[in-house]
Amino acid sequence: MSTQPLVLVADDEPRITKLVAIALSEEGFRVVTANGGEQALQKAEEVRPDIVLLDIVMPDLDGIEVMRQLRERRPVPVILLTAKGSTADKAKGLDLGADDYIAKPFHPDELAARVRAVIRRSGGAEPGAGVIKFDDVEIDLERRMVTRGGELVQLSRTEWLLLQHLAANAGKVVLHTELLTKVWGPEYRDDLQYLRVWVSRVRRKLGAAPGEPGRIRTFQGIGYLLDVDGATTSAPADDAASHIGEAQEAALIG
Repeated sequence: MSTQPLVLVADDEPRITKLVAIALSEEGFRVVTANGGEQALQKAEEVRPDIVLLDIVMPDLDGIEVMRQLRERRPVPVILLTAKGSTADKAKGLDLGADDYIAKPFHPDELAARVRAVIRRSGGAEPGAGVIKFDDVEIDLERRMVTRGGELVQLSRTEWLLLQHLAANAGKVVLHTELLTKVWGPEYRDDLQYLRVWVSRVRRKLGAAPGEPGRIRTFQGIGYLLDVDGATTSAPADDAASHIGEAQEAALIG
């Protein structure tokens, strides 16, 4: 089976999807195309792409609505394709969580570079990275999916990236600075309160009671560890984040 990244391209202009498919295929990507928003959602469910390129303006469902529905199902990187000068659409898309945007017309080399950069930033796991299981939780690093009690856990992109880094190093302490740098960027490397808020959110998604660490153990002043064996001892949850109001927590969008 091919291990090259799979790209889903959705645009209602066949000329655009053909050009994008040719450009990305020549750069070694596998490409699947859709001629509109509804078909993009259907194909995303069937093939589970590594990244999705969406035209913002499509007649059935626009790219921003498709992105919203995709993110409800699983955290997948999204690049928006925009008409030149549609500044408002670009801003709205980025505010709602798009990973990047590319203005039409674009150069094939730039397109491929942007796709590679977003996949790299998104921390996609290498195929064959495996499945992490504990309690009733299953973390599939290759398919970027989390289930709990057999039900799909809805995670934002930031929640997934944080959990992914912990799961990829299960049983090992991951430093605060490493998590902050890899998930949010080097400018956040000292923002421990920001990290605590997001760790608290992931803990609750995995079933931990408020204020309890669950399987994500705290090592005070050092970092966090995903304890898949349930035998690791650590400090209590540093959930100062649990005392932050929901409105304030929700404002920390990643």
